This record gives sequence, C-alpha cells and structure tokens, in this order.
Amino acid sequence: MDHTPPPLALAAARALPIPPGRASCEAFRDGDLEIRLYAPQGRDPQQPHDRDELYIIAAGTGRYRLGDTATPFAPGDLLFAAAHLPHRFEEFSADFAAWVIFYGPQK
Repeated sequence: MDHTPPPLALAAARALPIPPGRASCEAFRDGDLEIRLYAPQGRDPQQPHDRDELYIIAAGTGRYRLGDTATPFAPGDLLFAAAHLPHRFEEFSADFAAWVIFYGPQK
C-alpha cells in the first residue's frame, strides 16, 4: 500500500455500502489482507470460506458456532475460522458487528 488510510470508526464502517452478492462491506485491502465489517440482521447465512479468517467482535453478543462447538462471544473477543470449516454466529443481538480479517492465500 502506498499510503496509510485514515482511522475508520465502527459507525462509519456501518454506513459503507455492501456490494451485491456480499454480506459485508470492505474496510481495507492490501495484497492478500482484506478487512471487512460483517453485521448480519436476524440470522447468519454464511458458508465456509476459502481463506483463513479472524473475527474481532466490535459490538453485540451471541454465540459463535465452529463445527459442532458453540461459544459465547462479546465485544473485544477474537475468533478464528480456518478455511473451509463451517462456522456462523447464532442468537446474536441486534447491534452485532464483527471485523473480519481474511488473510493468506486461497486454500
């Protein structure tokens, strides 16, 4: 990247457009690093991805299901999903939002 982007507040990220066919908005991209804000409403329809990813919970509470295990989450928590593993958010509050960090090559 040839310049440093300005800080991005959660409120500003929530106002970014979500492209057709996507469930999150892009906040930052540089090489194979991609950061998005994911804030589904009602239910989490996502399917396994082809890259490893980290979630940082920005707002809200709920449960994070990875395979057969469900774990409670709250703001500030860091969650990991390896490429191709089924995962989703369940029973989450209406204000739920998570920063999603995709990195590395497609697997």
